[in-house]
Amino acid sequence: MTKKDIAELKRRLKKEGCTFTKLRGCYVDSQKNSILHIDETFLNLDEEEFFKYLEIAKKTLSGTIGNQLLELSFQPGEEGTEKQNFLLGLRDSRLKSDGLLERFYELVIEQYDYAGNYLILLFHDAYDVITKTSDNAKLDESEEVYEYILCAICPVELSKAALGYRKDENRIGPRIRDWIVMPPENGFLFPAFSSRSSDIHAICYYTKDTKDVRTGFIEDGLGCEPRRTAAQEKKAFRSILESVIAPQIEEAEDAILDIQQNLSDMVDEHKTVFETEPVLLTSTALREAIAESDLQLPEEVISKVEAACAEEFGEQLPLAENLFDAKTLAARAEAKRGQALQKEVLALREQLAAEDSSAGNTPAGEIIVKVSGEKVPEIKTEVINGRKCLIIPLEEDEQTIINGNAAEF
Repeated sequence: MTKKDIAELKRRLKKEGCTFTKLRGCYVDSQKNSILHIDETFLNLDEEEFFKYLEIAKKTLSGTIGNQLLELSFQPGEEGTEKQNFLLGLRDSRLKSDGLLERFYELVIEQYDYAGNYLILLFHDAYDVITKTSDNAKLDESEEVYEYILCAICPVELSKAALGYRKDENRIGPRIRDWIVMPPENGFLFPAFSSRSSDIHAICYYTKDTKDVRTGFIEDGLGCEPRRTAAQEKKAFRSILESVIAPQIEEAEDAILDIQQNLSDMVDEHKTVFETEPVLLTSTALREAIAESDLQLPEEVISKVEAACAEEFGEQLPLAENLFDAKTLAARAEAKRGQALQKEVLALREQLAAEDSSAGNTPAGEIIVKVSGEKVPEIKTEVINGRKCLIIPLEEDEQTIINGNAAEF
């Protein structure tokens, strides 16, 4: 899935464009008890409810692809196929099968590890995908009908204790606390929407917390192979660099930032040619990024980093763009520019001072007198008209030069 695919779906989640047919749901308490079920025709909802549920649906499709939004494949084998077929059946039922929905709620309750109350919501939609030409002009006929379900799992939290106006008693008193549905923590879109078409072999998984994607729910609940978010990949890669490079050189932080900067440059160069094709952290890309570091690392260190990355990431090679922090690199580049400017200013000052010295010029507030050794005892100071003056006796054959120019008296 790409940004364009996600954006195309999200653009439809408006009052005039939304075509959700059904809304189903289950409210679960902290003891994993099913408290109530929701069964609504979405377009018949009251306006306030309509927009609140629409906000939840939009949030489940929000974030960066590869970080909050992960494209997951089903596990190979019987278990993955079974979960895939179950989700296909749930979609094809258009959320009208109470039996399938009950099984789905039980599956989530069993596999979703959450301590508090939460709400499971399911939306069904059938999107008539309009054909587009190469210049993105829309045609009347459709390419296919993309039918999907969107699931959102939202925490339900008790509102905070506070004072409020009690109209029935005409006084300020304790506010009534109630349970509030919060934005979703996790969710998924099935099938995935890839290149404007249905991909029944993948799920688009949403996670609010990019450091904890709930791997257990992904594997056992959805039957998918988990993958790291960009934040997790970045943390793992930096950990590898720190553990291997830090014991070898004192300037480890500079070496790590050099490597990350080289990866950033590699991504930028690649985009100018291939635009959307990503750069993976292959062995070749990794070695190139390390080799171009200002601090030359020995082959032994490069080999250790390469082996550690292969062990950590395996066949799921991370995207190079996930392995550096653009803001940190920009701040470092700015700091380097500042240091270079300071060096230039210092060098310029030294150059000007040298030129002034050779020309006989002196900084403001300083008077430098160069005389022969025998003349020094004759020099004295004297107050004349209230001002301190330097008295230097001159002979007829002696010449005076002030700031490079001959002076006449």
